[in-house]
Amino acid sequence: MAHYNLLFRPRFHVACFLILIFLVSLPRSQAQESTWVKLTTESYPGKQDDIFFVNSSLGFYGNGAGKIFHTTDGGDTWQKVFEQKGTFVRCLAFADEQHGVMGNIGPGYFPGVTDANPLYRTEDGGATWSPVTNIEGEPIVGLCAFDIVQVPFVNAGNLDHRPRIIGVGRVGGPTAYIWSDDLGKTWKQGNIPRVGAMAFDVKFLDDKHGFIASATHADVSQSYGLILATDDGGATWREVYRSARPFELTWKLSFPTRDVGYCTVQSYDPSPAASARFVAKTIDGGKTWSEVPLIDDHGVREFGVAFLDENIGWVGAVPQGFGTTDGGKTWSKVAFGNAVNKIRLIRSDAGVTGYAIGPEVHRLQVPTAAKDKQSSNKSP
Repeated sequence: MAHYNLLFRPRFHVACFLILIFLVSLPRSQAQESTWVKLTTESYPGKQDDIFFVNSSLGFYGNGAGKIFHTTDGGDTWQKVFEQKGTFVRCLAFADEQHGVMGNIGPGYFPGVTDANPLYRTEDGGATWSPVTNIEGEPIVGLCAFDIVQVPFVNAGNLDHRPRIIGVGRVGGPTAYIWSDDLGKTWKQGNIPRVGAMAFDVKFLDDKHGFIASATHADVSQSYGLILATDDGGATWREVYRSARPFELTWKLSFPTRDVGYCTVQSYDPSPAASARFVAKTIDGGKTWSEVPLIDDHGVREFGVAFLDENIGWVGAVPQGFGTTDGGKTWSKVAFGNAVNKIRLIRSDAGVTGYAIGPEVHRLQVPTAAKDKQSSNKSP
């Protein structure tokens, strides 16, 4: 194989509805004019892969040096809580303030990665991390992404929800699709179709409907970008998008609404003529996907993506990021660092806070006051 270096829980449905109303009412100009600010973090020579916030104050990020850092003040300061040589911290997720998981890329792809434990877990807020060995099925090599979805169940005669943690991997293969319903203690394993030779990201809209960002071949020179979808909680998967160009794969997913979703498409085609860059987009809940042009530049490679609503969003890329306020019809350059691999948006009473991680960590703050000002300016 040719190797390429590939750089809440909602307690009530009413809360979800209010968040949606807030996002829809957020002025586009406010998000566009807000500035991404570089935070003070430990220097790192390459792309760092994931950042996760439990709430507006408590967050974590990790990197390929086997380090995890956490903050309790929204990113103003960071402290190292984990360090293990040979481990590549690829993905992070927390079900609550105490229970979290970390995915390791695993050996055999990146140089210097020797840790064969694909999954770690904490139950003390990240103070300590232990390998997870209770994963049913064939051994998995590594993980690239997590998602958390709320699963409904009847609790003492009342409808309640509990978190399901879902993990997929990995870049370079082999693929894995796993999930846990007990805060990461034990895991079940499903199957990804053979057409999905790599898995980079996973997003579930509810416990039944989900998507995997994938690729058709583990050798990038023979690969086409691929998105897989499920309507039965991952029991079966089907192809809903395939790029028309070789040397491509999909990378990260963002669904600002149930109907509208975006996915970055990476190109590794060495030909200078293969310079067009696209973002895949759906407006029918992932049933069909089209491509919106990002830029015509052979030097650009896409990574992370996040959208506030149907129109306002960002794409991380080499050598810089991009932003749009019209659903991808037009894009402008955004100064939030090189090779931003993950963008997280955190909602609170104060507004929306965005975090973008690449070699550095940047923060964006869009205050609730913008929404209130808009409302006050409306005619009665």
